[in-house]
This record gives sequence, structure tokens and C-alpha cells, in this order.
Amino acid sequence: MDFHKTILPIHISSIALDEIKNIIETKNIPPGYGLRVGIKGSGCSGQGYVIGFDKPGVQDNQYSYEGITVFIEKKHLLYVAGLQIDFESDSESRGFTCSMPDPA
Repeated sequence: MDFHKTILPIHISSIALDEIKNIIETKNIPPGYGLRVGIKGSGCSGQGYVIGFDKPGVQDNQYSYEGITVFIEKKHLLYVAGLQIDFESDSESRGFTCSMPDPA
């Protein structure tokens, strides 16, 4: 068994998971698409994270988590392992947040 492909290396909060499922249902995300998690850039402002819906690529590991498909490109795994995805909504902003836990 390929454990590196069966154990999701990131954490998605229950609130974020509910919002992801809501987006899939209400925004007509096409069949075959899944949640892509990755990194972007590394310039002066540092590394950022990307989440969105996409089709699978040939270099992706594919995971199934609570009824959603998650794609992570193999070369991004080292950088996103441990990533925590949450969703926040208040009077000033609404959106997904990505953070790495502080090493203990």
C-alpha cells in the first residue's frame, strides 16, 4: 500500500471542509476536478500557498478526504506537509487561511 498516497499530509478544519463542499455544490465544479493544494513563488515576500479547484496532473499525488479529492504535486509535498487549512468569516473578511504549525 502506498501510504504516501493514502494519508493526507495536510489538515483541513471542519469549517474549511464544509466550505469546500459548499463551493463544489454551488459553483458547479465539474466532475473530475479536485482541490489542489500547493505552493507559489518564493520571492522577497516568501513562499505562499495555493488552494483551488483543478484537474489532476501527471505529477500529482491524489488523496480522498471526507468525500473530496485532493491533489498535491509531488514536488510540493515537502513544502505543504503539515499545512493547516481553515476558513474564517467575520464582518471584515471571508476566506481560506493557510498556516504551518510552529515547531515544538
